[in-house]
Amino acid sequence: MSEASSAAASGGLLSAEWAPQPHPRQRAWVEVDERAIEANARALQRALTPGCELMAVVKADGYGHGAVPVARSAAAGGASCFGVATLQEGLELRQAGLDQPVLVLGNLSHPDELRACLHWQLMPTLSGMREALLCQNLASGSGRQMVAHLKLDTGMSRLGAPWQEGPRLLEALSGLDALRLGGVYSHLADADAPGTGLDPLTSQQQQRFDEVLSGLQRQGIDPGCRHLANSAGTLRARQLHYDLVRVGLALYGQRPAAHLGSSLALQPAMHVRARVSLIREVPAGVGVSYGHRFITQRASRLAVVGIGYADGVPRLLSNRLEVLFQGQRLRQVGAITMDQMVLDATDIPHLEAGSVVTLLGEDYGERIDPQTWSEPIGTIPWEILCGFKHRLPRLPQQRDPGTNG
Repeated sequence: MSEASSAAASGGLLSAEWAPQPHPRQRAWVEVDERAIEANARALQRALTPGCELMAVVKADGYGHGAVPVARSAAAGGASCFGVATLQEGLELRQAGLDQPVLVLGNLSHPDELRACLHWQLMPTLSGMREALLCQNLASGSGRQMVAHLKLDTGMSRLGAPWQEGPRLLEALSGLDALRLGGVYSHLADADAPGTGLDPLTSQQQQRFDEVLSGLQRQGIDPGCRHLANSAGTLRARQLHYDLVRVGLALYGQRPAAHLGSSLALQPAMHVRARVSLIREVPAGVGVSYGHRFITQRASRLAVVGIGYADGVPRLLSNRLEVLFQGQRLRQVGAITMDQMVLDATDIPHLEAGSVVTLLGEDYGERIDPQTWSEPIGTIPWEILCGFKHRLPRLPQQRDPGTNG
């Protein structure tokens, strides 16, 4: 038996009782400003048409911010319900004690999934009669009524029943005694298009949605809660608000396009920080990181930071990234690796091992937004925010990002 194994077996140095827990800010972490989430919810609620409610979309772990704390903060700011993508995301909210209505936006087709919705009082999305009949059978067998929303495809070509079938489907759904229609909705495909007013596709989608609603009115069918707008639609035109809006990105303080929401004082809620683990002094002409994609042009002071693409920093940003330290910008150099990146700290001599740098968010009045990352590599801010892995702890925002605590 090795010395280490012997120590573990005898309850020595490797025992769980002895082992210290790593500090959550030891390497790299995500700070979430829950007060910003609450303030954003209030600002969005004030911008809605009277009577329109705010759904906080907290799928993908609250866009990487942490679904449960985001949901609580959004509810404190006036959100009346939540949207998630998967059954597990809905269960997480329920198991955390949140009892507001939760709509599962993804398609659930297995009886066990729908049975869990019934038990936990989650609202599934229906894209046709098959799921509706499953819900009816499960609910009638339990003696309880299931609430669901019907989704119509008005132009996204993704989930939802063809919009032309809307009146017929809703009439059929109204005859199912164990299934209650909580709402009818669709999803906009291009609401963040450039320009003012409604773009042609959004206008067409709204016309189709309204045509279905008019048909229901003639038939005397109550569609329940009507909702069409995502973040872009919410910020684009009040005529898209209906009874409810489903807001994701804007809730987190990010605008879906530069021309949308400029009148709202949205506060970015995510800050990604990491700690310098080592300072290197190297001469000119030295290659840095894999492939030597950066060669020092002068005697340089390099700072190694413990965060990389396994944490959610895209490798495509190699040699394109900047970070903040006490309001000053440092260039990232060389290839971003799985767990590390290197900064050129030559011009910032007071940056030392143990110093904290900011990759995204605010630092001493300066800010780096997710768009700064997404635009150079041809992606979108949504992907950046959702890309940070769970090995980065989610922590409350630290008021002074320059401290080493």
